[in-house]
Amino acid sequence: MTVRRSVLPSGLRIVTEEVTSVRSAAIGIWVNVGSRDETPAVAGASHFLEHLLFKGTTRRTALEISSSIESVGGEMNAFTSKEYTCFYARVIDTDLPMAIDVISDLITSSVVTALDVDAERKVVLEEIAMRDDDPSDLVHDLYAETYYGNTPLGRPILGTIDSINNMSRSSVFNYYKKRYLPQDLVVAVAGNINHKKVVQMVEKALSADGFLDVAGTPVIRGNTAVKKPAQQPVGLMTRPTEQAHMFYGMEGVARHDDRRFAMGILASALGGGMSSRLFQEIREKRGLAYSVYGYAQQYAGSGQIGFYAGCKPAKAVEVLEIIRETLADVADNGMNHEEIERAKGAVRGSLVLSQEDSGSRMSRIGKNEIVYGRVMGFDDILKAVSQVNEADIREIAGAFLTKTPTLALVGPFKNTAKFEKVMK
Repeated sequence: MTVRRSVLPSGLRIVTEEVTSVRSAAIGIWVNVGSRDETPAVAGASHFLEHLLFKGTTRRTALEISSSIESVGGEMNAFTSKEYTCFYARVIDTDLPMAIDVISDLITSSVVTALDVDAERKVVLEEIAMRDDDPSDLVHDLYAETYYGNTPLGRPILGTIDSINNMSRSSVFNYYKKRYLPQDLVVAVAGNINHKKVVQMVEKALSADGFLDVAGTPVIRGNTAVKKPAQQPVGLMTRPTEQAHMFYGMEGVARHDDRRFAMGILASALGGGMSSRLFQEIREKRGLAYSVYGYAQQYAGSGQIGFYAGCKPAKAVEVLEIIRETLADVADNGMNHEEIERAKGAVRGSLVLSQEDSGSRMSRIGKNEIVYGRVMGFDDILKAVSQVNEADIREIAGAFLTKTPTLALVGPFKNTAKFEKVMK
């Protein structure tokens, strides 16, 4: 299972992992553009474009795009994040040439007609409405807005109702032509494949319409520290919900910080599963919530560690106090050997289990290449996790769990006064 990498003169990067024990193959084309690259005038353009590229190319209709993959039992989809967009397909190995051709066609030759823009605009607005109807999802966008303010990282990936309604065909198409360039792309392929043959197929497919004709150098997102306005302590969206949904977080490590492995283990020990500290304190001991979890999130130049809980509105202040007390205890005293080893085992196990299929392997190598410019060896990742010790956890907990916190709330509250009192 060897990861191989080729860089074409255009700056296009191709990474592969050969897994001879499977009969499947997965391809993903990763684009180094996401919602943090948008101006307010085109907020949501990256995600809007992700939808539009499936609507038709110079060679295929929307139906031909979808049916080509589905007719061989494969799956195809895409997603947009704050820093990258990915278009992917998973098929049996003999159908990989077709899948590469179809996904590449979306990237090089989409037409993005005005009619398609108007039709898909309605779909994206429905997606925004669906997000707004799910408070456990909405609270994460509210947290980003409260923590980062009106900055690219603070704005939602989906955009806003106003920005989507006001987006013209020309603005979306210009965004496509400006941001979808070979030096901004990574093609990741994993499964029962051969690297040399994959490179040949990708080069042939992406050469359409002169896409690879201009020389370039791979673009890696810089790690400059993110500037943001003064942090707000509490963000509230008043909703007539049966539960209060809260996300409590603070500054974490950025993507290129070597302490990210320790931060991931700290997040797991605090909120990664049923044996985690917060799950035990909030749900198991007191029965105050059904869902309790935490995670660490890294971006280029920024990061957070945060914790979610959903509970009865009357218990929200109590749950918030438990979160604060638990984090303060860990910041002061660290965690015991058993907790840390359990969290390390959980992280290692989830990493290994996540690599059981070609799609997951494609995602790992593609994401690593698009954000780091290299693919860290899987054994090196496991080694980095294993080397985290009690001193590392104590150091990172003391450094970050004491940072100024931000709380996002979605629920039936008229104001934030009682929460702000707890946050002081």
